[in-house]
Amino acid sequence: MMYLLWSLPALTVIAAIASARVNTTMAAALGLLAALPIALLAAPAPFAPAQLAVALERGLWIGWIITPYILGGLLFWQMAAQNGMTTGPTGGPPDAMRLDPLARRRLLFFACFLVGPFAESATGFGVGMLGTVMLIRPLGLKPREIMVFALLSQTLIPWGAMGSGTLLASAYARVPATQLALYSMVPVALLMGIWLALYWRTAAREGLSAPAAELGREAAWMAASLALLTAATALLGPETALLAAYGPLIVLRFLADRRPDRGQALDAARRALPYIALIAWLVATRLVPGLNRGLAGLADVKPYADLPAWMPFLHAGSWLIAGAVAMAAWRRHPGALRAQSRAAWMTGRHAVMSVFLFAMMAEVLAGAGISRAYADGLFSSLRDWTILITPLLAGAFGILANSGNAPNSLFMSSQLSLALQAGLNMPAAAALLHVSGTSMGIFSPVRMSIAAGLAHGRGHERGVYVLLLPFALAAFGILLSLALFVVISG
Repeated sequence: MMYLLWSLPALTVIAAIASARVNTTMAAALGLLAALPIALLAAPAPFAPAQLAVALERGLWIGWIITPYILGGLLFWQMAAQNGMTTGPTGGPPDAMRLDPLARRRLLFFACFLVGPFAESATGFGVGMLGTVMLIRPLGLKPREIMVFALLSQTLIPWGAMGSGTLLASAYARVPATQLALYSMVPVALLMGIWLALYWRTAAREGLSAPAAELGREAAWMAASLALLTAATALLGPETALLAAYGPLIVLRFLADRRPDRGQALDAARRALPYIALIAWLVATRLVPGLNRGLAGLADVKPYADLPAWMPFLHAGSWLIAGAVAMAAWRRHPGALRAQSRAAWMTGRHAVMSVFLFAMMAEVLAGAGISRAYADGLFSSLRDWTILITPLLAGAFGILANSGNAPNSLFMSSQLSLALQAGLNMPAAAALLHVSGTSMGIFSPVRMSIAAGLAHGRGHERGVYVLLLPFALAAFGILLSLALFVVISG
């Protein structure tokens, strides 16, 4: 009975989201409201109001660290779009209907696996789908296939929105963000095989088949992209890694595929200038030792030893906001900055509020010992094999919530307790939960609705789900196999 009571916050969130009557923010608020009395009155050990206050403060601190990534990314992207950069660093597509079939196929790959993830990394919130659809719409594809291609832009979500979800997960897991992202690369890379197979099948359905040599070229580009992303993550951390890795790749692919003349190349460079400047500066702040130390020394606020510090002059979110301000000053158009700031808040407000609410709920449940006690109960029943339920639980919750933040906040503490008791690899266990929750969100009804709206595919959602079902099952199979490997390898 006590375990059922301790499960009530998670069950409340699940029920609220599954009802489709409230958004994720309201579901998180209901979960937090359920957690407060349970923590005070039914925790495994005494949990005083003063301790509750500290737990809530810790959650607020985590939310404060994450918020600039969300709002700063949105603001910067929207200000850059004022420069004509609505689809990515190379501008809009050529006259796609005049392209030969191989060129059309290459534009499709470019949109789905380079520009889409780049846009999603800069902003989150499905902007990657917008960039992908704007590039491929001139190809004259059917709405159902456009919806699938739009969803494929969401395959690198652990690096989406400046890696804010991974940073949040690392705070819950008490694991360095870079280490968590590198461990996450293993399941992400394996899942990419599933997504690439989905891309090949969907392209063939649209009459954009390719010879074996082109399939090999696409696989090689994907492998090179993931390798470069891994290296950038190790050097720069998850916040700026995808922008730094994919920016040059987009330029190389643009030059290789379009072979622009001098005027076209200069126009593309002008469109990309805000991103070139931002990426160069962010890379410099990470890799130039003197600059890094100097900026870190200007301000370093760390009220909690086990939570991330706030270093505003090394925080990528701070520089995203600074870049947006600089663009407004350069164009002498402060009104645009005000308008886009309001637009960024309207777009990102629910994500910001849900981050704060889920973080507070996670800290309350962890601080009261409920997460640990729940994990102890599971472990006593299932022993080492408890970890096998992680992909199913986190993946299902990620699909419902359209976010990895919810399963991370609810289950990460329990996951780590289970891994600790079973003697398993802690970062690997944390990465498994994180990727299961974030990557399976590609099948979320919320994302499907966004894709349908962008592709003018309302009413095709059921048909798309039928197409995706085998690939969803294969993805869950990979995650379950990885969970089994974590258990066996210890």
